Amino acid sequence: MKYRLIDTVGPRTYIVILETGEEVAACLNRFAEENKLAGSSFKAIGALSTAKVAWFNWQTKKYEVAAHFQEQVEVLSLIGDVALKDGKPVVHAHLIVGRKDGTAHGGHLLEAHVRPTLEVVLSESVHPLHKTVDPESGIALIEP
Repeated sequence: MKYRLIDTVGPRTYIVILETGEEVAACLNRFAEENKLAGSSFKAIGALSTAKVAWFNWQTKKYEVAAHFQEQVEVLSLIGDVALKDGKPVVHAHLIVGRKDGTAHGGHLLEAHVRPTLEVVLSESVHPLHKTVDPESGIALIEP
């Protein structure tokens, strides 16, 4: 993973480049921790060799695997945020991938491996964002 600060006027904006073989969620979490991000949003495009996405089952209150791709796919959209939970930055991301037949599939990002690149633009928010566990859903949500 390589990165560069590209805007220092106001909130920081970074370009983060992931390379072949790197696992997306792990890299984004490491980047958030190393840069002490307290609130950010990001978007990305690129390509992957594997991807696993999930959906939230309201009945069980758990994420369930929706699709697991072990093939070359295009990242049509990767969007997400970084917020603090128990004082640590936590990444939440959704991914849409395109297959060679032109179909698109997406969901909550669980795991994905880059091939050959993933280009992420991450913008820090002016104010920290905090997550707390919502009693109804059982998941950590950003407090307004």
